[in-house]
Amino acid sequence: MLLVGAGAGALASCSPKRAEVTPQPAPTDRIRTGADALGDWTTDAPGVKRKITVADLPAPNEGESVSNSPSKADRPAGAFPKVPSGFTVTELATGLEKPRVVQVAPNGDVFVAESAADRVQVLRDTDGDGMADVRSVYAEDLNRPFGIAFYPSGTEAPTHVYIANTDSVVRFPYKAGDTRASGPAEALVTNIPSGREAVGGGGHWTRDIAFSQDNQRMFVSVGSRSNVDDDEDEIRRACILAFTPDGKNEVLYASGIRNPVGLAIEPATGALWTSVNERDELGDNLVPDYVTRVQEGGFYGWPWYYLGGHQDPRHEGKRPELRDKVLVPDVLIQSHSASLDLCFYTGQQFPADYQGHIFAAEHGSWNRSQRTGYKVIRIPVKDGKAAGYYEDFMTGFVTSTGDVWGRPVGVAVARDGALLVTDDQSNTVWRVAYGK
Repeated sequence: MLLVGAGAGALASCSPKRAEVTPQPAPTDRIRTGADALGDWTTDAPGVKRKITVADLPAPNEGESVSNSPSKADRPAGAFPKVPSGFTVTELATGLEKPRVVQVAPNGDVFVAESAADRVQVLRDTDGDGMADVRSVYAEDLNRPFGIAFYPSGTEAPTHVYIANTDSVVRFPYKAGDTRASGPAEALVTNIPSGREAVGGGGHWTRDIAFSQDNQRMFVSVGSRSNVDDDEDEIRRACILAFTPDGKNEVLYASGIRNPVGLAIEPATGALWTSVNERDELGDNLVPDYVTRVQEGGFYGWPWYYLGGHQDPRHEGKRPELRDKVLVPDVLIQSHSASLDLCFYTGQQFPADYQGHIFAAEHGSWNRSQRTGYKVIRIPVKDGKAAGYYEDFMTGFVTSTGDVWGRPVGVAVARDGALLVTDDQSNTVWRVAYGK
């Protein structure tokens, strides 16, 4: 989610568009580029491809910024998200309380963070019909939990479940089949920076967690406190921290990343990737969100620069020594899409050309005159490198009048190879299967 800090007063109001709109899917055999790639929700459809480059960036325009939160709608009767031909969407579970990150245990159990309820719930499909028939609260009395990880990663018998609260990292003992924590939370990191952040103003509260492929490092994402401030409140924020799995030996792994909401390990190379919310109040098409491989020690610009040596006009003349050090991310996403969680497809159910590709959830804009996001995208990856464009995979969460009935947050691959998507507006975990 994109959240505004001290500069919130600069936003103008903008009423949601109410005219009836019929989205017109573009041909799927081409990649939209330039201005054609920017677009809004009316140009979204499964198979639409977009490639946004640094050369496409407009000049900053602070006067263009708006507050245009979507009008929330109930899910229309019989409505399901739209996916490409050959895929089907069903409900793994409904009636959750703001489901956010989803992770799948080696035995197939589905762990879901219900951040607003301060708990993590387990869903289990015992009869293989694609619907969870067992639900259990695994852990409660947490503090806005978001990230979930099993340790050691890459094994059929993890010994712990790690949970990233907004201000700490804790772990629970775990054995396959546990639907409720068998012991108390063990606090490993207790000083993750966090205030009373709230959606729509005041900071970024989500903390994701992932382990390196060799299980020697624990990565924790920490978003900025503000939109674009550079004061003491931003110490140990807008960054990815790394620890040993016991929560010790902290190092700054990468910095200048405004809000690295989602973390994931690329299975072929072991590289760390992140999905990022960039800054607000520079116009409809600045600054693009992004998904990127994270370079250790890398600096990604925030708050003084963006996407290479482009200086933020609110920090004109500051930190010139950093200009040439700013890394350009791998894949740029339509500005203000609110790119949240991501995962790599490692299942065997989808067609072969999906193998190793990224799925990322776009929660949707609240600060763009023509809304964008509210979808799940696919990013082709080959030999550890992104192709540079992305493709709409799951759309259809916006009504013909521009109201929004669903907002994707978390993505994960189920044990049977289906894709799971959490939706914190309709309170659903969607299951996308191929050929079934």
